[in-house]
Amino acid sequence: MDTQPETLRAAQLHIQSGVAELSHQRPDTRNALSTDLQQDYAELIDRIERDASIRVLLITGSGGSFSAGGDVKFMHARLADPSLGTADYMRGRLRRSHQWLTRLRELEVPVVAAVDGPAYGAGFGLAMQADFVLASTRAAFCASFARLGAVPDFGLLHTLPRAIGLSRAKELMLTARRLGAQEAQAWGLVHAVHAPDALLPAARAFARRLCLGPREAASMTKNLVNRSYETDCATMFSAEANAQAVAMQTPYHAQAVADFARDGAFRYDWDQLVKREGEQA
Repeated sequence: MDTQPETLRAAQLHIQSGVAELSHQRPDTRNALSTDLQQDYAELIDRIERDASIRVLLITGSGGSFSAGGDVKFMHARLADPSLGTADYMRGRLRRSHQWLTRLRELEVPVVAAVDGPAYGAGFGLAMQADFVLASTRAAFCASFARLGAVPDFGLLHTLPRAIGLSRAKELMLTARRLGAQEAQAWGLVHAVHAPDALLPAARAFARRLCLGPREAASMTKNLVNRSYETDCATMFSAEANAQAVAMQTPYHAQAVADFARDGAFRYDWDQLVKREGEQA
C-alpha cells in the first residue's frame, strides 16, 4: 500500500510501488546511529514483516551523509556517568542493537543501501547488512573504530571478511583508513557507483525492478545464500531441494511457466526491464 512520506523519530519513511524507502534525517549529526534511529529501524522491520505488499527495503541518508556511526559526544558523556560507563552497559547496548540488525539481515525482502557521503563505524556496519550497496562518487567507507581504541561492531567482523576477504578486512579494521567508492567497487563491496545526483534515482529504479521478481523464491534464495559460507555442501543440497519444492508450487512459478509456454518469453527478465527503462529515460 502506497503512503505519504512519514516523519519518524530520526528518519523519514515513504512506501511506494512495493518499495519502503527509509531516509536518515539527522544531517546535523551526520545521521549518527542514535537510539531514536535504531528504534525507527526496529519498528520498520515489524511493519515490513506484517505487510506482504512491501517487496524491497531501500535505506539511505540525507545531507550528503549515509551515517557517521556512533555518537562520539555520547561516548564521552557515557564514560563520565557511573551508571553508563561500565562494560555491562556497553555489552547490553550492543546486544539490543544486534536484535534488530539480525532481523534486518534476515528480512524476507531484498535490502538496498544507497550510500552518499560517509558510512563510518557502525554506519559502515549498517550498510553492510544490505544485500546490495549502491554508492555515489563521493561515498566513503571507514571502519573507524581503531581511531577510538574500539573493536569493529554492527556486524562488521562477520560481514566485511566475507565481502572482501580476510586480508583486506584486517587492513581496513586495523588502519581505520578511508575507502573511496571506486576502490570499494573494485573490491566487490559496492555493487554500482553513480554521480551524487543520480544515486537515488538509480537506487529506486534498481529496487523497483527487484519488486517484479518472485517473492517466495527471492526470500528463500537470499537467506540460503546468507548461510552458504557456514554451511557444508550436503546441508546446502538438502536446503536447496526443500526450497525448490516450495518455490515450484507457488502461483508465480505456475504463471511464469505458462507465460513462457505461450509466448516464449520469461515473465521476469532483468535485461529487458533495464532496456525498457533506458528507452523511457
